[in-house]
Amino acid sequence: MTGVFVQVRLGSSRLPQKALLELAGRPMIEHAMRSLARLPASVHALVTDSGSAARLEEPASRCGFRVFAGPEDDVLERYVLASRRFGVDEIVRATGDNPLVSWELARMAVAARRRHGADFLAYDGPPLGTGVEVVRAAALEVALAESRDRYDAEHVSPFLYRHPERFRCVRLTAPAAYRYEKGRVTIDTQEDFERIAGLMRELYDGSPVPVIRLVRRLRSAAQPRESGHVCAPRA
Repeated sequence: MTGVFVQVRLGSSRLPQKALLELAGRPMIEHAMRSLARLPASVHALVTDSGSAARLEEPASRCGFRVFAGPEDDVLERYVLASRRFGVDEIVRATGDNPLVSWELARMAVAARRRHGADFLAYDGPPLGTGVEVVRAAALEVALAESRDRYDAEHVSPFLYRHPERFRCVRLTAPAAYRYEKGRVTIDTQEDFERIAGLMRELYDGSPVPVIRLVRRLRSAAQPRESGHVCAPRA
């Protein structure tokens, strides 16, 4: 069984309550959920902390997501507890910082993880903020039981790829149309939010923005403007 888990909390210090800030007419977190709702799964859920859960119930309900509250400071444990609660053995991990997360990349990643029999799989190359990780719940159980590193608790998967002798971790290069490594569409600060709001005004038509369209837009914005030479008249 597959669980799509989006980690989110409302206590961010750099941009407080950012998950609920309005972006293109919707709370930011809804864009992530509406995209990942297109991914077939046994359960779609926001994994959060107890202080955030109540305020996330309404947007989650609108998108067909459930809300699971776990530890505030241990995201790895939050994921493991959610996987136990919902009885899933495969987890698609995404974050609420990423309103432009791609359901297309997520579908590809799920299929590739199964094809490779991997404990962890992710794509390299797409704009930062569009991708997901796909992990086996059993691998995260081991990480939670054995890791004593706070970094693992905060970032969930590093224990796995630090131990390649124990876990099959696969990183694939995304297809060319999905790649733009210089692109960054995650939201951490007010400046990020304003930049992504501008992109959304241009690209959003009421449905999740296709990642290929986003990549084309980012590439085109990075191209230097063609400049002609202006010749001054001779004296």
